[in-house]
Amino acid sequence: MEIIVHGTGTMGKIVKEMIEEGKEFSLSGFADELTNEKGDVIIDFSHFSRIDSLLNFAKEKRIPVVIATTGYSDKILEKIKEVSKEIPILLSSNMSLGINMMQDILEKIVPILYGSYDIEIVEAHHNKKIDSPSGTAKTLAQVIEKSCKDEMKKKYGREGICPREKNEIGIHSLRGGTIVGEHSVLFCGEDEVIEIKHKAMSKKIFAKGALEASKFLIKKDKGLYSMKDIFTK
Repeated sequence: MEIIVHGTGTMGKIVKEMIEEGKEFSLSGFADELTNEKGDVIIDFSHFSRIDSLLNFAKEKRIPVVIATTGYSDKILEKIKEVSKEIPILLSSNMSLGINMMQDILEKIVPILYGSYDIEIVEAHHNKKIDSPSGTAKTLAQVIEKSCKDEMKKKYGREGICPREKNEIGIHSLRGGTIVGEHSVLFCGEDEVIEIKHKAMSKKIFAKGALEASKFLIKKDKGLYSMKDIFTK
């Protein structure tokens, strides 16, 4: 399978190295701006400002796309959905198996704990990450919202006199050093706390997930897919 890597930053380089070290894939393109590259699947670890041109290229060339970039606007999300009506697209804020299993756990326990426990999300990343909160934290919040019977209000950080509201999901971001990625969901009750946590020890887990997504996507027809589709196939 020929892979085009869109994005020459840290994650793009890790994907490139994994392709070159293995025998299952071959690298047919590595660029920040795609022009005449040819391949079976595009893996995108670029910048949200480049997703628009990526979608135009993929649509024109009829090449499936794995989008792992976060921080994009609602307008771009709508364009992703539109383009997925013509080509296969897998969109995920986090490519790791563990995070996707964490989402499954939340879908099961939130309906049970909701109402008796306050829910808070804490995420931590390296000091070079530009978007906040992380795309994964946003996804976890969406999973929690869908699992609650009442409408929830998201509260980003706290400052000054700021009492906690009943139907609230607190979301907090930490940035420092070389933290790869940590996400915790805390259920805080009377005299006890239940914490569901995922900690990435290396960025290689995201590259591995993206390559697995490529193998899944090349067999699919047009449509919008997620990592959950891979693990429930």
